Amino acid sequence: MQPPINKLLIDLQEQLNFINIEIDDPIVACEQAIEITLRSLEQLKKFVLKRKFKSTNEEINFFKEIKPQFSSKFIYYNKIYKMETKRPYGGQRVVKKFYRNELRKLKLFFDSELEFYRYFRTGSNYLDHKYFVRGKLDVKLSLNSFYFESDKNFATTHSYKVAKIIAHDLLQVYLEDKLLLLENKQPNQKSQVNPKIKQNWTGSKVALIELLYALHSEGVFNNGASDLKDIAAYFEDTFNINLGQYHRAFLEIRMRKGDRTKFMTSLKESLIKRMDNSDE
Repeated sequence: MQPPINKLLIDLQEQLNFINIEIDDPIVACEQAIEITLRSLEQLKKFVLKRKFKSTNEEINFFKEIKPQFSSKFIYYNKIYKMETKRPYGGQRVVKKFYRNELRKLKLFFDSELEFYRYFRTGSNYLDHKYFVRGKLDVKLSLNSFYFESDKNFATTHSYKVAKIIAHDLLQVYLEDKLLLLENKQPNQKSQVNPKIKQNWTGSKVALIELLYALHSEGVFNNGASDLKDIAAYFEDTFNINLGQYHRAFLEIRMRKGDRTKFMTSLKESLIKRMDNSDE
């Protein structure tokens, strides 16, 4: 990825993470996220149209791997905005029915795009020269109407489909989290021995989520038998923090370019430095 594009993506993700952490109202958060994402897409478009791709493979990589990382965020927040603005007011039963219906719509989408979904998920590339090169129009390839309305200099026949798949993955996590929150669960019983000083987590939510997944992956709780959601609930109660949509945050962590375990790396460096200072 070109350094300017990489920086643009990092800046976008940092701004979106800030919105997700600081703004609780999903509608307000989506409004701001959509504005920020559209600005990033415009900058990306200007950068791409000013230069030529060095090869067909570079063009394929851009429209298959890079651009969807930007456009999927717009699709994701736009869908949440539309969904939350039409969410019915009512009791748990009504709202749960609404979210479950939205999940069913996602399944219909994946079913309707099953052939391409399998192609993309299995890492296939034998049709990339048709799917992700501009101007390669083939009406037999099950095209979205969106393609005919888009700027052909900044879109291919299937780059939008990739973005929708990524966005719908995130949306599925969002809906499942919403349904989990609506479930009636017994609050965790607190320890009989309470420390004198409450320890609040003052680092970033993303850092704690990275730690959460690392500890769960290592199986350090109850001999590896603890569910991720139970550990997350324990973290939230112990450190007085709401982790929110931690499944979605983990998807974003996985998509990081460069060091995907920033907090783990920072912990290691800080500990080694402390050990070195103690040795002196």
